[in-house]
Amino acid sequence: MLLSKQKKSQKGKKRLLISVNVIGSSGPIRFLVNEEQLVAAVIDMALKSYSREGRLPVLGSDFNDFFLYCPVVGSDALSPWETIGSQQGARNFMLCKKPQQEREADNARANSTIPRRGSGGSWKSWIINKSLLLKIH
Repeated sequence: MLLSKQKKSQKGKKRLLISVNVIGSSGPIRFLVNEEQLVAAVIDMALKSYSREGRLPVLGSDFNDFFLYCPVVGSDALSPWETIGSQQGARNFMLCKKPQQEREADNARANSTIPRRGSGGSWKSWIINKSLLLKIH
């Protein structure tokens, strides 16, 4: 009875078997995703599957460091906030690491929006600064 309830709840949702090619890897990664899943979630699933299989080269686990391309749709990277099912029936994707410059720019933008308290240093630097000021006076 429990199995039939699970099947009924999955009835409206469409699942897709997608294939993700990683640059420099031996072959594609294949897994099932829901049609409504975001591209960012698919990148995260691909990275987890890649590392679980022990593939080389080692990529890392931060999905913000990667682009997902769909060669059928165009040459632009997919937006992380798009749904994977909106790609006009595409099932093959390519995962590429962002260039170092772009990752640094993204990190700088993210760090500039985070409010900081005080000077932004650690407590160790605060102690060293205080001790130096006391020695100078």
